[in-house]
Amino acid sequence: MQNTSRRKFLGLCLGGLGTAGTIAGVYSVFGYLAPHANEGASGKVTFPETDIPANGAKFLDFRGTTAVVIRKQSGELVALSAICTHLGCIVQWEKDKQDFLCPCHGGRYTPDGVVISGPPPKPLEKLAITITNGIVTVG
Repeated sequence: MQNTSRRKFLGLCLGGLGTAGTIAGVYSVFGYLAPHANEGASGKVTFPETDIPANGAKFLDFRGTTAVVIRKQSGELVALSAICTHLGCIVQWEKDKQDFLCPCHGGRYTPDGVVISGPPPKPLEKLAITITNGIVTVG
């Protein structure tokens, strides 16, 4: 009779550990795959215009998510959300091709965020940008 109680207790302990491990694993995977929640912050990000090289990009944290400011070949600065509209991956700026690539499923965007190819259903979100006395302000 004592062996039965001990077995039952060990079974409950192992079941509890297994359940806790499963919950921790699912939470971790969901946290990695889900885009960051917009925390509702209304902050603006400022930095020197010289931080963006010719035909280059600067990625930054903006309102709890990732944004990017690029300098197009014309010299114009464009600010966009860096979150792919397909599954929320972070896009990469391909300086040599002058476009964005989503590494998850191969979606491509123009420097203005318009979808060129792949699975993304809509363009990258444009962000407000101003340049005053060599200081770039996003937001």
